[in-house]
Amino acid sequence: MYQASKEQLEQFDKQHDYLASKLKLGKELLWLTKDECIAWGPTPDQVLDIVRDTMIAHGKGEYEMPAKIGIHPYEDVFFHAMPAYVPAQNAAGIKWIECFPRNPRQYGLPQTTGVQVMNDIATGVPVAIMDCTWITEMRTPAVTALSAAALKPGTEYFGMYGCGVQGKAHLRYIVRTLRHLKKIYVYDIYDEVAKRAIAEVQPEIDVEIVQAETSQEIAEKCETMSSATIILRDPLCVVKDEWISKGQTIVPCDMNTYFDLKAQYRADKYIVDSIEEHQLFADMGYFPEDKGLPHVYAQTGEILAGTKPGRESDDELIVCSNIGISVNDIAVGQAIMMRALEEGAGTILPL
Repeated sequence: MYQASKEQLEQFDKQHDYLASKLKLGKELLWLTKDECIAWGPTPDQVLDIVRDTMIAHGKGEYEMPAKIGIHPYEDVFFHAMPAYVPAQNAAGIKWIECFPRNPRQYGLPQTTGVQVMNDIATGVPVAIMDCTWITEMRTPAVTALSAAALKPGTEYFGMYGCGVQGKAHLRYIVRTLRHLKKIYVYDIYDEVAKRAIAEVQPEIDVEIVQAETSQEIAEKCETMSSATIILRDPLCVVKDEWISKGQTIVPCDMNTYFDLKAQYRADKYIVDSIEEHQLFADMGYFPEDKGLPHVYAQTGEILAGTKPGRESDDELIVCSNIGISVNDIAVGQAIMMRALEEGAGTILPL
């Protein structure tokens, strides 16, 4: 359990006074819709700054965040409860999120839905409830982009597997950190999804986006690759190990679903955003029983904080698995809440 400094405790009290000037704490809370989160949320560059600072705090152990727990009514879905306390951001709260990949095609509903509760640290009372899907959409690619830049800053060709909400967000963020990009390759099992992603994002960025004909094409052309597909207990292993070369950097946010498991076990460095969360998934059967979780070299935050070196040679194969940690959700949610209160946005509801 992290013990806040005297200065941090003073900041908690100061923030409490501010919140009490905006709401009748304990009797009222602020409700923010998805559109309001977008309107009053940080810009992509601001998200990168928030996530960078938060990941560094995580890497230094300046946080409290139990591994996400959840329920799984069906094999291919999950509900996750994700609490976090980030003293450096004066932030505490919990995210409750669901992922149902079948929703878009079967029900015409989003794949991911959820809410986030923000609390006053000084008293514990809930201050705000907000949509968390936009927060998830922003913080996930920010971690990928920061990780990629730390591990392969000279990348000229980047590959993205999965072109849905997260895939498109990755395209928007990766150009902000990989400054030497010449081309981005994308692939999705649904041809129309890949084409739609290119049509939507290409006007926004200067780097050319090309639709790859196969998964193999990306693996053979790109120094750095990411995947935002689906998290499954039985991995798909679409990207074969023999397609993957020394010197490449693999930064998935769907754990070990899309890339051949052999790659992560033979990687020179296997990095994760949270050892505890990956171990929890291993305990639930998301890694082979006979092998378990690969040896973890470091956590992503440690690389960003500089407490452990990242790439040390050009021929290292590095896998950096970021499945999403709630410190980032809560830090971004804090920024949204504070700006909304400042601007008088959202709806005040009785508690």
